[in-house]
Amino acid sequence: MSLFRSIICVLFPPLAVIDKGCGSIFIVFMLTLCAWAPGVLAALFINTRTQDEYY
Repeated sequence: MSLFRSIICVLFPPLAVIDKGCGSIFIVFMLTLCAWAPGVLAALFINTRTQDEYY
């Protein structure tokens, strides 16, 4: 994960997972609406996973 992606995870979590699929965007968006910290943690978790872990 790049430094730019990490900064986006902290500033606007749904934007950081835009390339991971619609489900990820929805989950991170809802968590960000509830509170900022859970949205950031979910975005960081989704972005640090490798592609092999999805399948």
